[in-house]
Formats: sequence, C-alpha cells, structure tokens
Amino acid sequence: MTHDLTYMLMTNANFSLVDSFKLTPLLTIVILMLGAFSLPLIKTKKGIYVVSLLLGSIAFLLNVANTVYVAMHGPYLFDIGHFPAPFGIVFKIGEIESVVSLFFTFVMLMISWYSYHSLEKEIKDHRVGLFQTLTTLLLASILGIVYTYDVFNGFVFLEVSTLAACGLIVIKDKEANIKATIKYLILSSLGSGLVLMGIAFLYSVSGHLNMLYIKEALSQNMTGNENLILLSLILFTIGLGLKGAMYPLHIWLPDAHSSAPSPSSAILSAVVIKAPVIFLIKLYYLVFGFDVVSHTFILDLLLIFGSLGMIIGSLMAKAQTELKRMIAYSSVAQMGYIFFGIGLGNKLGLVMAIYHVIAHSVTKSSLFLAAGSFIEQTGNKTIKDFKGIGKEMPITLGIFTLSALSLVGIPVLPGFISKWNLAMASIETGKIYLLAVILASSMLNAVYYFPIIINGYFGEENLDGKIYRSKSKPIKALLSLIILSVVMVGVGFMSGVLIDFIEKGIYL
Repeated sequence: MTHDLTYMLMTNANFSLVDSFKLTPLLTIVILMLGAFSLPLIKTKKGIYVVSLLLGSIAFLLNVANTVYVAMHGPYLFDIGHFPAPFGIVFKIGEIESVVSLFFTFVMLMISWYSYHSLEKEIKDHRVGLFQTLTTLLLASILGIVYTYDVFNGFVFLEVSTLAACGLIVIKDKEANIKATIKYLILSSLGSGLVLMGIAFLYSVSGHLNMLYIKEALSQNMTGNENLILLSLILFTIGLGLKGAMYPLHIWLPDAHSSAPSPSSAILSAVVIKAPVIFLIKLYYLVFGFDVVSHTFILDLLLIFGSLGMIIGSLMAKAQTELKRMIAYSSVAQMGYIFFGIGLGNKLGLVMAIYHVIAHSVTKSSLFLAAGSFIEQTGNKTIKDFKGIGKEMPITLGIFTLSALSLVGIPVLPGFISKWNLAMASIETGKIYLLAVILASSMLNAVYYFPIIINGYFGEENLDGKIYRSKSKPIKALLSLIILSVVMVGVGFMSGVLIDFIEKGIYL
C-alpha cells in the first residue's frame, strides 16, 4: 500500500496543493495500518498509549482536512494503484463518506484516550498493546468500508473489521467473552458468506466489481436477470443485517457488548455495527439504484424489521438486570431507527438514517464508557446496585444522564432530532401510523433509562450511607467522556448544518 501511495504521488505530479487533500483518505488508512503493526514492537505501556493516541489524532486531523476539502470543492473519486477503474480500486469520497469517517475517527480517538485511564483494570497488562493494535487496525478497516467504491474491496475491509472486533471481545479472556466471541464469529461468518454470494451473483451479471460499472451493467442486463438481482439484494440485506445487528438478526450483540471490556463495548456499538449499514446503503443506492430497490419488497422488509427492533429491543432492554446488557439491547432498538429510516424509502428518511449513525455513535460510546466507569469504581454490574451513584459519582452520572436523555428524545439533543425528522419522513410517505411506533419506542426508552437516573440522584434510602464524590474518577480520566458529551450536544444543536451537509451527498 505504501508503494501505491508513492506511485500516486509520482504519477500525479500535476496535483495542485489543494488537490493533494484527495490523498488524505488513503494516507489515513496507510498510517493506521503501519501504526497497527508497529505497536507490538513498543515495549512500554506508556509508549503504546502515546503512539496510539498520536495515530488516532493524525487520523482525526486528516479527516477534518478531508471534510473541509469536500465542503469547499465537492465529492471526488480517487484511483488507487496502477490501474484506473474498472480494474483498479477506487475510493468515492463525498459529503456522507467524509462526515461519517470524521465522526468515527473522533469517537475512536476519545475511546482510546479513555482506555488510557481504565483499560488495565479490565484486561491483563501484557494485552494492552494487543488491544491498541486491534483498535487501530479496526479503525483502518472501518474507514476502508466507508471510503470504498468497490464491492469486493468493501468485503475485504469488512472481514478485517470483523476479526479485529472478535479480538476486542475475547481480549478479556473470560469464559463469557470466549462464548460471546464464538457466537459473534459464527454468525458474522454466516453474514460474510451471504455477502460474498451476493457479490458473486452481481459479478456474474455485470462482470465488474466497481460500483459505478456494476450499476451501468445492471441497467443494461436487467431483463432476464430479475430474480438473480433480487436474490443478491436479499443476500446483502441478511448478510449485512447480521453484522449490523438488525432485529431479529441481532442475537450475537447482547452477549458481545455486555461481556467485553467497556472501551470494546463502546467501539462495537459506536462503529462496528454502523459500518456494515453504511456499506448496505452504498450497495442499495450506488450499485442497484433506487428504482431497482424501490420496486422490490426489500425496503418494506427493512421498515418492518426496523419497527420491530425499536419496540422489541426496548422491551428486552427493560427486562435486563445488568446495566451493560440493558444498554446493549438499547443498541438493538437504536439500530432499529436507522433501518426504519432506510426502509421509509424517501430522501428525508435516508438522510436521518445517516444522521442517526453519527448521533448514536457519539451518544452510545459516551453511555457505555459512563456505565463502564460505574462498574469499574463500584465493582457492581446490576442496575439495582447503582442507586445513589449520583452522590458518589455526580459527573459520571451527569454524562450518563445527558446521553440517556438524548436516546429518550429530549428536545435539541440528537436523539430528538432523529425521531422528529423520522416522524416527518413517515408523514411524507403517507404512513402516519408509523408515528405510533416512534412514540411507543420513545416511551419505552424513558421507561428503562429514567429509573436509573432518578434512583441515581434521588431518594433518601438511595443516598443513605453514600459519601459525596467518594467513587469519582479524577477529571483527567473523565475528560474524554466530557468532550464526547459536549460534541453529542453539539450534534443536536448544529443538526441543521449537519443534516444539510448529509443531504448534499445523499444517494437519492
């Protein structure tokens, strides 16, 4: 890959300084991959953390530069290697790719920062280097999924991200983690097989792997291949639905999220289950096209599964007694909103699906890390044991509260923006009855989050015997969480700008 980068620099000598910003996506992946494989060579924990944070910071800053470039100059295609499309690999970078990768790199940087102050309490010392290697490799592969304009290249990045995610779950080396990893690996492998079959069917019809060329070939060869095209659509939906925790294919998620170390849980919920959804959206609209997808039952299927996920995921969350397991089921419900938005089949629904990918990424990472702090400082896991935690850990419960209020749908916070606009999108489609699904899901979100918040802050019997800030972590250990929370609020307050930016690059 470094050879490819050198080749690009040499053969594109006529690149202006401004155009050189087009190199930033490839440069980000190259730096992260080289960094991931160099981390095991570092002997000290401090050195590992310093290099990890440096890599995360560079990736974030490069994506800031790339997003600014796209905002000023518009989307672009970037050929990688010696051969142009359709033979070579191409990145497509537009508004959606740039803003999603920007937030993914930001969230991963904050989680890496948080892990500096907490990870050694959850895993053995000698595995810190492996954790940071897997995290860095995972981010590189996730960005590859977001950037790619090539279906097989996307599949390869998807598999790298799956293997890295398995490592992040099993790294705790407990029986529960091993079982959860095996379950995730088996189901994810099943999903991979289905996606690969979908790619094979597409190649048999089109003869291409580049998304643009596949779309052109499908439009010319549609007649006589309708069933094959529908079959590949179904395979992609089920395969990526498995990896993206779409209800009822989510069964690996609660065990994996609840048993993994808290930084791993935050990574799984914030980016690992989001990247397959971004890939699915690209396949629907950049490969098959809206006309093809909208004339099948696929979008209706997504709408049904999304609605069921929003309701049943919330009901399952309410039934849990362990805090992280409850948040894990909450992720099933929140992924339901994303599939619901896609399933609506209109522009606003798709825009809000992508907005919710970003909103949920910053919100749920903050929530998982706050919950991890509770568990780390108290040694408890069950919800009933966190009564009065607001007196012992007021700042952390404040962060937890803010994130929970967003997921419930309190105005101006990102969760409210998503739900309000999804309601508007439902009205646009004439399916007003879907408002009942959004309303019921929001009420259920409140039913399982409010008791934790209220019991954490109030009630004489809850606060009795608790000492003010006795279990609080130092501010420097909470700073990454505080920044995540501030950005989460900003995603709500600046939603207009963010939604307008996403809308410019929407595939419809």
